[in-house]
Amino acid sequence: MKSQSPDLSQVAQFALDYAKGQGMQEVEVSLHQGTGISVAARQQVLESVEKHNDSQVVVSVYKDHKTGSASSADMTEQGIRNTVDAAISIARYTGADDCLGLADKELMATDFTELDLYHPWSASVEQLMQTAFECEQAALDFDPRIRNSEGASVDSYSGSAVYANSHGFISDKKGTQHSVRCSVIGSSEADDASGMQRDYYYDSNRNAAKLMSAETIGVEAAKRTVQRLGAKKIATTTAPVLFEPQIAKSLISHLLGAVGGRAIYKKASFMLDKVDAQVLPDFVTISENPHQRGGASSSMHDSEGVATLSYRPIVAGGILQSYILASYTARKLGLKSTANAGGVRNISVSDSGQNFNQLISEMDTGLLVTELIGSGINMVTGDYSRGAAGYWVENGQIQFPVEEITIAGNLTQMYQNIIAIGNDIDYRGNMHCGSILVENLTVAGS
Repeated sequence: MKSQSPDLSQVAQFALDYAKGQGMQEVEVSLHQGTGISVAARQQVLESVEKHNDSQVVVSVYKDHKTGSASSADMTEQGIRNTVDAAISIARYTGADDCLGLADKELMATDFTELDLYHPWSASVEQLMQTAFECEQAALDFDPRIRNSEGASVDSYSGSAVYANSHGFISDKKGTQHSVRCSVIGSSEADDASGMQRDYYYDSNRNAAKLMSAETIGVEAAKRTVQRLGAKKIATTTAPVLFEPQIAKSLISHLLGAVGGRAIYKKASFMLDKVDAQVLPDFVTISENPHQRGGASSSMHDSEGVATLSYRPIVAGGILQSYILASYTARKLGLKSTANAGGVRNISVSDSGQNFNQLISEMDTGLLVTELIGSGINMVTGDYSRGAAGYWVENGQIQFPVEEITIAGNLTQMYQNIIAIGNDIDYRGNMHCGSILVENLTVAGS
């Protein structure tokens, strides 16, 4: 093996062979190498260009139900030996646990279909810089009330990864991720510091050709900022709350976290013993779609090599179908892995057919939330309390922006009280979800 740009599969096999030669019963190796570039501009001046190369090897060994893990950026033969030796040394001091070990051999993936994840961006630094300039300028030109900018940035990453274990499993894949982001500041009057507002917008995709135009992203950032000007405080009340798509995703994330195997086996979840129970209204289905072509987290297997399904409902017709499990948490619960080592992949939330304007009309009077602040979530009880900003709605029409409010409730009840989910789906990232309308939450204001 060469010290520079080694073949990751060869490195993985060397690590496996060396660890087994040291008497380890089971071994797994994860490796990745990548290159990236980040360009940031503000007020049409290039602020920074960052190029980075990263590489890492992680080795985990198992013997007598004990485990040790170690990582390094050194992929030379001696570096791999040192990493394996460190993992073995750690394993000597860990406690035995019958649930430790590789995922079951019969669960290993055998299908390695190409999922269209690799689209390197050949743009030069100058071209990326111009993209950032164009994005920011579109925002600054949108409205004279846009007084300042926090800047625009363009990021591009390309990497390779290999996972191998002593079952004889090995998988290698390549992936890319690109994004453009802009954030600006506005105020109604040039010298009105107290009335300033900021907002942002972004897009991301594995394929740069599928990104929104830089101008569109800049205009959307400016539009969102201007719409927040003149924000008011409101009195404490109880009202329906509509979470816009990128904010609604957090509600689904809380549920997925609560049905994760670690929280369940530790009995630290408000979703304990809820499999086969109605946890959401019957029109809601939450599915995982790991084989989606070009998806943000698509993969034919999880991070332990367990084969993923092309479609798996986590909640179907409002009923929780299963917990989210890796091999260790599955064993702790006496269940089978759901191929979720490393997390969920490409979550899709069904909608109830209404567009955004129809949801606003259906809410009639209530709160539209476009920003959440802080993290006041108790995952054991489900108690929910978060700072927020957004817009007050009356008679199905947005009236004015609001700020310095707090939304409070209990997630168990909030999920049951979902009235509708919009078809205004945000397809960015690992979760695809529309706006979520929840009946009667406490909105604490002045």
